[in-house]
Amino acid sequence: MNKTIGMLAHVDAGKTTFAEQLLYHTRSIRSRGRVDHQDTFLDHHEIERARGITVFAGQAVMQYGDSVYYLLDTPGHADFSAEMERALRMMDYAIVLISAVEGIEGHTETIWQLLREYRIPTFFFINKMDRIGADADRVLQEIRVLLTPDAADLTRSWQPGQIEPVDEQLQTFLAERDEALLDAYLDGRMTAADWEQAMTRMIRECRLYPCMHGSALQDEGIAPFLEQLDRLTVTEYDEQLPFAGQVYKIGHDSSGTRITYIKALQGTLRVRDSLTYTSLSAETLEEKITGIRIYSGEKYRSADSVTAGELFAVTGLTGAGPLTGLGDYEGKQPFHLVPALTSRVNYPPEQPIREVLRIFRELEAEDPSLGVTWEEQLQELHIQVMGAIQLEILEKLLLDRFRLAVTFGPPEILYKETITRPVTGYGHFEPLRHYAEVHLQLEPGEPGSGIVFRNACHPDQLAVGYQNLVGQHVLEREHHGLLTGAALTDTVITLLTGRAHNKHTSGGDFREATYRAIRQGLEQTDNIVLEPYYHFRIRAELEHMGRIMSDVQQAHGTIASPEMTAAHCLLSGTVPVATFMNYGAELASFTHGRGMISLTFGGYQHCHNQEEVVRHKQYRKDADPLYSSSSIFCAKGQGYSVPWQEAAAHMHAL
Repeated sequence: MNKTIGMLAHVDAGKTTFAEQLLYHTRSIRSRGRVDHQDTFLDHHEIERARGITVFAGQAVMQYGDSVYYLLDTPGHADFSAEMERALRMMDYAIVLISAVEGIEGHTETIWQLLREYRIPTFFFINKMDRIGADADRVLQEIRVLLTPDAADLTRSWQPGQIEPVDEQLQTFLAERDEALLDAYLDGRMTAADWEQAMTRMIRECRLYPCMHGSALQDEGIAPFLEQLDRLTVTEYDEQLPFAGQVYKIGHDSSGTRITYIKALQGTLRVRDSLTYTSLSAETLEEKITGIRIYSGEKYRSADSVTAGELFAVTGLTGAGPLTGLGDYEGKQPFHLVPALTSRVNYPPEQPIREVLRIFRELEAEDPSLGVTWEEQLQELHIQVMGAIQLEILEKLLLDRFRLAVTFGPPEILYKETITRPVTGYGHFEPLRHYAEVHLQLEPGEPGSGIVFRNACHPDQLAVGYQNLVGQHVLEREHHGLLTGAALTDTVITLLTGRAHNKHTSGGDFREATYRAIRQGLEQTDNIVLEPYYHFRIRAELEHMGRIMSDVQQAHGTIASPEMTAAHCLLSGTVPVATFMNYGAELASFTHGRGMISLTFGGYQHCHNQEEVVRHKQYRKDADPLYSSSSIFCAKGQGYSVPWQEAAAHMHAL
């Protein structure tokens, strides 16, 4: 049985040490490494060992009983949450580690919300019980109050191999959560095997979350946890169906070969098989698998085939990206954790920009959240990031891997723009011996929807091939808004009609007409600036509630109804990233480290200080050569420009 188990935690909860123990107990490694000794099995990158944190999602293979486990060790620092989320999509079960001293911390709540979003069955391990101040009962209570009331203590309540493995307290806990189980329990019809089967089912259905405690560093509680994990987890994969898989990671080996990491969801894949998928550029590709690798740590073994439930890597795919569906799988969910900051790349002036761009495009293929953008007008390269620590890691990575010395500008807020009312945009491109005309309707879209293309054009008006070309040009790049030059988003763009010429329409004509139609539409409608918002959750002592509520209001945020206990308050709401990104340090200061804050990306909303942002950006819409709102017409063998205000009256397809 193949099982993919992911490990997640707030930074410094002992996750990597815990992984070392699991690998040692399953005889996958001969000796246990330590983070402070820089010799752990999964943190094998020099950057990870030097900093003592997990930066890249590591993979290991171990066998226990009749099961083969694919262990995913994910980053715990918030700046690398995107890497964690990509790995999370592959998990059959998750293990969340929590420090027995610090308890629930800010990033723990972020992890928990993602696990619930994807409905991943979860085990808790309360770690560091060897430290002074450790209190498993207190942390278990925090889990039940802040995360889920369905967390069950198995350390004391269930011991496989005993005559009565499930004690009375756990039986009652389980029966309260299942009506059929309650009836059988009251009738005295439950055997030890029945209880174990019921627990397995409830865990898989995310109605029960087992919790155990121990010390990974001292090897306490690891063996019982591993046994219970094996007994209470099951997977069902069908090897007889046609192959389907999903990409979760892109990498490059020491020779520069592109490596595509995949989870097999069904069927069997063999070397030399061909896979069909939709590439990052929206093309349908069919490519042959030239090699299959089973990675464990930094080493791998070659394989001739893989079956459903396995985690593996292949060579031969050139256009797949994280979460790309392969074969019979086409599903692709959007990311929940996305960058809210942007930073300028300062590269050596003697370095050709083409080479710098090639390097950053390679990194972007591995981590799509980087959102690499080259601003032709400003001759500037920008990337999107989660925070300052990520920039420090990128600097080191670029120097070590590519011998490219760069620095980054201070992170700035990543603004976007949208429209508030529908409008029709017109674009015409007709210099001598060229011809294309496009009419597009622009409408406000749903928040978070990005750019959506729809087609309402009849084939009698424009050939289907040209219609598809317009759709491709709408989606192939970001379109600058008029206020700050930020990317246009949350807009539905519908092709109404268009025209081509049998003789003169050639490559690129519809690209020009499409871009001009979008820009001309933006000139006619009302534009607004959007800024990223956080969903926040703050837990602090009651005496600090007034101060926190005042701080949120001053930061232009909104607060839901507070939740209060005898000694603590729990506040939640939304607040602009720009005004709250550094609030964690302030909260820790006035609560003396006892306040807890969780910040997750909450989407884009209307900018609270739009006029100030527009003044600061100083974007000149008429001086952006790549985004013209005028149309080009032809008369007497010569092209001439028509400004956007007059373009509609000159269109041929009206």
